[in-house]
Amino acid sequence: MTRKAMETMETAMKTTRATKAPNKRTAKKSFLVAALAGTLALGAAAPAPALAGAGAPSGDARISTAFSLPGAKVYPEGIAADPRTRTVYVGSYADGTVYRARPGRAEAEVFLPSGTDGRRTANGLRVDALGRLWVTDSTAGVAVYDTATGTRLAHFEVAAGTSARFVNDLTITPDGTAYLTDSIRGVIYRVTPRQLAAGSGVLTEAYDLTPALRPRPAGTFSLNGITSDPAGRYLLTVDMTAGDLYRVDLRTGAVRRVALTGGDLKAADGLDLAPDGTLRVAHNVTNTLTRWQLGADGTRARLTRTVTDPSLQIPTTLARVPGRTLVVRSQFDQGGPMNPGSGTPTTFTVASVRGL
Repeated sequence: MTRKAMETMETAMKTTRATKAPNKRTAKKSFLVAALAGTLALGAAAPAPALAGAGAPSGDARISTAFSLPGAKVYPEGIAADPRTRTVYVGSYADGTVYRARPGRAEAEVFLPSGTDGRRTANGLRVDALGRLWVTDSTAGVAVYDTATGTRLAHFEVAAGTSARFVNDLTITPDGTAYLTDSIRGVIYRVTPRQLAAGSGVLTEAYDLTPALRPRPAGTFSLNGITSDPAGRYLLTVDMTAGDLYRVDLRTGAVRRVALTGGDLKAADGLDLAPDGTLRVAHNVTNTLTRWQLGADGTRARLTRTVTDPSLQIPTTLARVPGRTLVVRSQFDQGGPMNPGSGTPTTFTVASVRGL
């Protein structure tokens, strides 16, 4: 890590401690700048993920544009696909707008405007089995919306008095329970169907992974992307700084580090796990996508494909749809949270990747 990155993080941490409640979002933004600066330094120093043999060069995948997002400062982060309607939702980290891309359309439309229900940022997105859209707000918690009307159905927040927090990504298990990562606290929150029916409440801390996580530089993130076994046996979540993948047993609560072969998960952001055990990963600052094959019990993973391409424009997450993978091009380094005040973004788009 560079000295400049360390100084940036120290400044941001002081700002976070000194900022009072009315400026809470600004403090979290400062922490994100610091954490991403640290991740960028770590990612630059780390080797590129290894290729999985001669038959898997980076150029095998075909990358194009699936659709664009209206707006000059979108800086998208999360994505979710509704398999029933083939509609895709994308969230703006910059202002909390949620966009909706209808099948066959070249440009998405605004579904939930900036400021909806007080939300000014959007991170992880998921559509559950009943077609409800879950949207995390890193500064507060998560809200659930009716995709037909845009009506908020429920919302859950981190307990009052919890100062340092960054609610990031989420996954939903077959029984309808949602699990959410906190990138600062190193915990996984839970929202059960019974809590969802109640409509509101405090996010329950289901699992604390901090005892299992490797030590990390001050000011950097730990847990980021999260996904779940389609059979409902376990969760997988990534420590983006250390490059580790963790398995959380949903029956016993046991936490273990997944044995990785062929590479690591440094700078890993979004995760997508297919029913056949294929794990697809977006590595943000290295402009890389990787594909892994999980063992039957989820305790081992082998790297099978690596795609690195600058046209991915800092990919933050991804969603698998029939025949291709949709990847969010965040452009966080073009005047966004990774490099504020510097750089000019191009049109914001979601990439279509075939062959991953």
